[in-house]
Amino acid sequence: MRVIFMGTPDFSVPALRAIAASHDVVAVYSQPARAAGRGQKPRPSPVAMAADALGIPVRTPARLRDAQDQADFAALQADVVVVVAYGLILPRPVLDAPRLGCLNIHASILPRWRGAAPIHRAILAGDAETGVAIMQMEAGLDTGPVLALTRTPIAADDTTASLHDRLSTMGADLITDVLDRLPLPAVPQPADGVTYATKIDKSEARIDWTLPAEQVDRQIRGLSPFPGAWCMVGDERVKLLSSTLAPGRGEPGTVLSDFTIACGTGAVRITLAQRAGKKPMAPADLLRGWALPPRLG
Repeated sequence: MRVIFMGTPDFSVPALRAIAASHDVVAVYSQPARAAGRGQKPRPSPVAMAADALGIPVRTPARLRDAQDQADFAALQADVVVVVAYGLILPRPVLDAPRLGCLNIHASILPRWRGAAPIHRAILAGDAETGVAIMQMEAGLDTGPVLALTRTPIAADDTTASLHDRLSTMGADLITDVLDRLPLPAVPQPADGVTYATKIDKSEARIDWTLPAEQVDRQIRGLSPFPGAWCMVGDERVKLLSSTLAPGRGEPGTVLSDFTIACGTGAVRITLAQRAGKKPMAPADLLRGWALPPRLG
């Protein structure tokens, strides 16, 4: 089939590569290059770089509201459009242009966690499982009917980073299966169980040690690697990137042993942390020549 692919971050790249291996990807749409690095030079998105390596033409309009952009899109005569974390709202003329419509790869079990941050929110909420849904796009935010769904348990040591990579691969596998079997019946999402995965705000990242250990653990894993849950170690701000529940109790914030910290109830053991200007390290490396104070802030 003739496919237009629309995506921007690393999460989208496996799906692009999988589709390009078995279908004719006539164009890739991605967000414009952004300034990055020390020199703040414009850097193409991960999807744009992957498309260039595959020899696929890349288009990076700042928006899709202009009549000319919409006409150029329609002129590609795509059978189907696949959208994965593109970053722009698709107007009605774009949604209506492909013969089989626009399909979205969404990293949740819809209708749970519609919106911007489904992976983070699933871990933060303590969900037992999550998954990937292939949805027929419509004007509403992630409201369209679902063509296919696959699930995965959320492990006790999963972070947003590990779950991101697993769901990215699952999405690539699922979308290629769906494309091979189109047209498929689409099942409307149930009205019950709708939740919204609002964008993560940096104000959510500071750890409150008075909370139960289960909640602190989910915060650390759910915000890793970005924006990174953090606490004060003396007068230094330190990111905590991975943790596990641990036995022990004490005043909230008390260092019980090594990097095991008492919470409101129970304790967490930090398994990966990052000091300012340094790489993430396991506690054995981080604490070499650096002692923790009796309590963390």
